[in-house]
Amino acid sequence: MEISGIYAAYIAGLFDGEGCVTYSKTPKKRKGKKKDYKTWNIRMEISMTDESTIRYVHDVLKVGTVCIRKPTKSWTGKKTQWRWRCSHRDAYYVAKVLWPFAQTKLHKIEQIIDHYTPDYLMNDKVVSLQQYKESMNLE
Repeated sequence: MEISGIYAAYIAGLFDGEGCVTYSKTPKKRKGKKKDYKTWNIRMEISMTDESTIRYVHDVLKVGTVCIRKPTKSWTGKKTQWRWRCSHRDAYYVAKVLWPFAQTKLHKIEQIIDHYTPDYLMNDKVVSLQQYKESMNLE
């Protein structure tokens, strides 16, 4: 799916100002196990009080989810907040779309792209996911 440069540039600017990129490895507990294991937390999100802008981002990118956060006493905000969020492979796709236009969040976006490139290693050789599927007779 190809997104026009003007739409990608607008969303990249919006993302630089209002967005957040999470790229970290965090320990998680396994049920019934004493030892933690590390898991990747790869996520991109935009939060703001304007619902139409968040819906626009979701409609253009066609990935991720939109959720609502109502104000609470523990949260200092007084307006309802809307949040668009995507993770893992969807975040990789969005990172590739926004990369040519990003400024402020460029380093974190590049971390996501580097994480998923190369797509797959087989016998210490870099192959694409499509090549892997073909070689394993999965398609």
